[in-house]
Amino acid sequence: MSIVVRLSVLSLLVGVLASCAAWQPAPGAPQERAAASGTCHAERVQWAVGQIATSEVTGRVWRESHAGLIRPLRPEQTAAPGTRPDRVTLELDRDNTIRRVYCG
Repeated sequence: MSIVVRLSVLSLLVGVLASCAAWQPAPGAPQERAAASGTCHAERVQWAVGQIATSEVTGRVWRESHAGLIRPLRPEQTAAPGTRPDRVTLELDRDNTIRRVYCG
């Protein structure tokens, strides 16, 4: 196998693995209360249902839910089994609109 083919395969694998990681937004300005890896409170961020999942909206959801992680799920994605009390999940539709917000 040539070096070019090996590098191409390696690049592809790195890209696939990187896309599986949970997305973590920037913590926000120092004066804002950023999320610490605590327990998720999805009831605080139900205002996001119906909103477009921009970086501003998802960052605000992450901070206000106090979750340690945020996981956007697109229609073609499946969630891994198991729940995490420190993760807020956003179910999105094909237009990137938030349809459901829950912890786990």
